[in-house]
Amino acid sequence: MANVREIKRRIGSVRNIAQVTRAMQMVVQMVAASKMRRAQEQVLATRPYSAKAWEVLTHLAAQRVSSYAEHPLLDWRDRIETTGIVLITSDKGLCGAYNANIIRATLQFMRDLGHPVRLITVGRRGRDFLIRHGGNVVAEFSDLPPRPSLLDITAIAHTAVDDFLKGDCDDVYLAYTDFINTLTQQPTIRRLLPITPGRIESSVMREYIADTPESSTGEYIYEPDPRVILDAVLPRFTELQIYQAVLEALASEHSARMVAMRNASDNANELIDDLTLSFYRARQEAITKEMLDIAGGAEVLVSR
Repeated sequence: MANVREIKRRIGSVRNIAQVTRAMQMVVQMVAASKMRRAQEQVLATRPYSAKAWEVLTHLAAQRVSSYAEHPLLDWRDRIETTGIVLITSDKGLCGAYNANIIRATLQFMRDLGHPVRLITVGRRGRDFLIRHGGNVVAEFSDLPPRPSLLDITAIAHTAVDDFLKGDCDDVYLAYTDFINTLTQQPTIRRLLPITPGRIESSVMREYIADTPESSTGEYIYEPDPRVILDAVLPRFTELQIYQAVLEALASEHSARMVAMRNASDNANELIDDLTLSFYRARQEAITKEMLDIAGGAEVLVSR
C-alpha cells in the first residue's frame, strides 16, 4: 500500500483536476448546451425533408425509361478497384470517444475492403490521425461554421462527385456519427455514390422514410421530363446527403462533449473518494504500527 504522503499528494492532484473539469463542464454547459440544442433542432428539422427527397428520387429512378440507367451518378461499376470515403469528425477534442469511435469504424471498414481508399476528411481530428498513419487524404475541409448551410457543404460534395465521375474512385461512402439522442451516438458508414434509390442504410432515417417500391406500378408525366429532372436532382441530392450527415455529426459531437465533461467530473469525484478511503486506511495502518512499536519498546524496558 502506498504511504500516507503519496496518497495525500495524489488526492490533491485529483482534486485540482476535478476543479478544472468542473469549470470546463460549466463552460460547456453554458456554451455547448445552446449549440447542442440548436444542432439537435436543426438535424431533427431536416430529416423529414431528406426523407421526402429520397422518396421522390426513388420514384424518379424507378420509371420505365431505359435512359435513366445511363445517368453517371446511378452507374454501378463492374469492378470496384478504388473506394472514396468522406470521413466526418470534429475540429476539437474533449468530446469523449466521439472521434475515436468513427475513426476506428472507418479503419476497420478500410481493412475489410482490401483495396486502395481515397479519403476526403471533414474535421481536423480525422485528418490529423489519418495523415499520421499514412492514409491517402486527397482533400480536407475544416472550420465549418457552427450552423452550416447547404452552401458550406457544396465544395465537399463537388469533390466527392468529381472523383466518382472522373473514375478516380468506383464508389463513395459516408463515414459519420448518427445522432440517436443526447446519450447515444452511433458510428455509421453508408454508401453515397453510386446513388441506390430504395436502399436505406441509415437507421435514424428509416422512421422518416415510408416503404417505397423500387419498381413503380404506375407512370407519371413529368415536366420537362424525368431525365432532365434527374440531372438536376441527383447532384443536389448528393449534397443533401452530405449536409444531413454533417448535421448528424455536429449534433452528436456537442452531445458527446456535454456527456464527456460530466463524466470526467464524476470520475474525478469517485477517484477522490477511493483515494480518501485508501488514505484513511494507510494512516490507520501507520498509527497501528507506531502503537505496536511503542508497546514493544515498553515491554523491553519492563523485562529489563
